Amino acid sequence: MSKVISIASVSGGGKTTVINELSKRLDNSAVLYFDDYSFDEHIEYGSWLKNGADYNEWDLLPLKNDIDKLIDRTDYILLDYPFAYKNKLIGSYINTAVYIDTPLDAALARRIFRDMSDASGEQIRKYIENYIKYERPLYQYMIDNIMPDSDIVVDGLLPVYDIVDKIMQACV
Repeated sequence: MSKVISIASVSGGGKTTVINELSKRLDNSAVLYFDDYSFDEHIEYGSWLKNGADYNEWDLLPLKNDIDKLIDRTDYILLDYPFAYKNKLIGSYINTAVYIDTPLDAALARRIFRDMSDASGEQIRKYIENYIKYERPLYQYMIDNIMPDSDIVVDGLLPVYDIVDKIMQACV
């Protein structure tokens, strides 16, 4: 049976980079990326947060089904997944929940560099306005609620190899 390791962080926190490096180091591992699914079709983030952020409102059955397909075929399943143990359907599979603690300003800068290399000043300004109004409260909620629920917290400003070393020391 696979050992399931979930990796959470705010957007721009380094999840994908860390998981990609971790998968290179772990033989017989599989990776599932939360962003490859369309879970949020019926979730309006502001209302969800305002109404208590019930993680079980998310229909994560497609992710569960993919975990079930892999659970006896691999040694490790790496989940790029934002909820740690909070969703009952997926939380029951997780052996170790990792949180990459990247300061919000650094994560925002990474996102701007990553996603907006050709954007105009006006597009970047609107992006930051949206971030402040809608996204930052969600990320702060994540820091306040997912990070404490995680088994391992790693400094997101460390080099990726050091982050992966810390995860491997704790999980393997």
